[in-house]
Amino acid sequence: MTPPIAIRRLDHGRDLPLPDYATAAAAGLDLRAAVEAPLVLLPGERALVPTGIALAMPDGYEAQIRPRSGLALRHGVTQLNTPGTVDADYRGEIGVILINHGQEPFTVTRGMRVAQLVVAPVARVRWTQVEVLPESERGAGGFGSTGVA
Repeated sequence: MTPPIAIRRLDHGRDLPLPDYATAAAAGLDLRAAVEAPLVLLPGERALVPTGIALAMPDGYEAQIRPRSGLALRHGVTQLNTPGTVDADYRGEIGVILINHGQEPFTVTRGMRVAQLVVAPVARVRWTQVEVLPESERGAGGFGSTGVA
């Protein structure tokens, strides 16, 4: 079970709902745009969209910021740096880097759902340096090699 997560509403996001799940089985919480005025993204443009919130993720967890499929399908708008990672020691505002890959200008309005946040455990690794890696069925094949007959 994920421990409670501290969330802070920033002044420019006080009137917006906290991130929430759209359905009972949703994996991601919707993040909303805390823009003061409509933000127009022309085709090919990108912008950092504020959300008006900051988090204190518990040690051992991260928040992943992911695109919304509906924006991508209907408007060609998605997120750069996806998934974005909010580390447990970051305390700044959550921002979403949107890009318009569509053919028409896209307007981000206040309160619009622009991304989703998924909380996930983080595995910490300990390296064991070796001269030779153990064999595997796949070997060094990559970049689509498993789909080739």
